[in-house]
Amino acid sequence: MEKIGHGSGGPEAMVVRLEAGWSDVGAWDALWGIEEKDADGNVIHGDVQTADTKNALIISQSRLVACIGLEDVVVVETPDAVMVAKKDRAQSVGKLVSKLKAAGREETLAHRKVHRPWGTYDSVEGGERFQVKRIVVDPGASLSLQMHFHRAEHWVVVRGTARVTRGAETFFLTENESTYIPTGTRHRLENPGKVPLEIIEVQTGAYLGEDDIVRFEDSYGRTASAPEPEIATTK
Repeated sequence: MEKIGHGSGGPEAMVVRLEAGWSDVGAWDALWGIEEKDADGNVIHGDVQTADTKNALIISQSRLVACIGLEDVVVVETPDAVMVAKKDRAQSVGKLVSKLKAAGREETLAHRKVHRPWGTYDSVEGGERFQVKRIVVDPGASLSLQMHFHRAEHWVVVRGTARVTRGAETFFLTENESTYIPTGTRHRLENPGKVPLEIIEVQTGAYLGEDDIVRFEDSYGRTASAPEPEIATTK
């Protein structure tokens, strides 16, 4: 607020009535209420096809969503999960999240696509003793010098140029080239170029959790795990 009067006779403040709608859009039905709707009253974002569906909020982020014969529902598809709820019950999602947390579901801890100081990784596929990730490293960025006790990694460069540290070696990889990181080997991935570096990483091993990591050097000040003796490997 600022003083708008001058001298002894001017007003000290003024209040003007403002007639404006307000919503903090704190619920899915509130989002449906403010968005533009099609002829059937549906709010649609992404790759969505409908038939005999009315007054629905349907959001697709990564794949085709098809809705048939639905009314007054919320459907939200992400790479992590799919939620389907009656529009007037969508606020109850908190109860379901609590149930998922109690069950120890990984979806409550991290998204499939994870952001790091150096770029991102997307867990594309996984199964017993293997996991596939799409890793993007920003220009000039690098992962920590690290080691894993329970997994080996295969890297295939699909875009950009990589500088790879593997044990005592340092070498470059360009598009369509690959390398293998044995279990227990110190390694680092860097992007020395001017465009994003994209690689496909295939992990194999008995344990593939993100906590199987020992950091020896890190450019971003992250706490390093206590180094343990290296596992002897053959190259």
